Amino acid sequence: MKITFLGTGTSHGIPMIACNCKVCTSDNPKNKRMRTSVLVSKNDYNILIDAAPELRLQCIKNNVTRLDAVFITHPHADHIFGLDDLRRFNMIQHMDIPIYGTSDTLDTIRNIFSYVFNDQPEPCGYKPRFSLNVINNDLKIAEITIVPIKAIHGDGQVTGYRFEKFAYITDASKIPNESLGKLKGLDVLVLGALRYIPHVKHFSIEQALHVVKQLKPQKTYFTHMCHDIEHEEDNRKLPAGVEFAYDGLVIDI
Repeated sequence: MKITFLGTGTSHGIPMIACNCKVCTSDNPKNKRMRTSVLVSKNDYNILIDAAPELRLQCIKNNVTRLDAVFITHPHADHIFGLDDLRRFNMIQHMDIPIYGTSDTLDTIRNIFSYVFNDQPEPCGYKPRFSLNVINNDLKIAEITIVPIKAIHGDGQVTGYRFEKFAYITDASKIPNESLGKLKGLDVLVLGALRYIPHVKHFSIEQALHVVKQLKPQKTYFTHMCHDIEHEEDNRKLPAGVEFAYDGLVIDI
């Protein structure tokens, strides 16, 4: 299984608009973060987790030429506004793209992308074609077992996903005990860690490290970082087995 980090930034992206801080003005490419998304690849099957607003650019940069399914963690703009770019994959693959998420997430997608679901015929490539599929239980796709994992995002909810020995949880502020039990025995955990200062809707670095200590994965990568995180400097502060991810990072599991 191969994991490609398409984006590792918070909802503003890095650099932020009109910010002159040392991270936003850094020449280090590891400090340039598109909105958060990953690609899970196995057996010539590509699964996208979240569709960032930069999806087109992410696919071009990482040579993504096929998408077989999309799993959405929650329906905030930085996680779904790239869905319109699926129309290019419709044209290439001659198929609708299945999208998976909770019923609330799919309802929001249906409302925001209402033009996708009208019956008006359009020329090929004018609008994306995708099917919406509620995921409440474990699902098997292309011989990959996918386990949805509930987490808390402030006063809302996000869905993490486990793919065999790999799990992805972003935008969480708390993981219930029942969900923690589904995250044991991981080779790789990807976990959202926004910044050092506490935030009402996101794990801080300290809180994320506490989760890592509870779960004890072999390796952990933090994602969804804001401009408080300077990659090289702050990476050195993390304990062994934990790193900040960066756009374009590829890992094999």
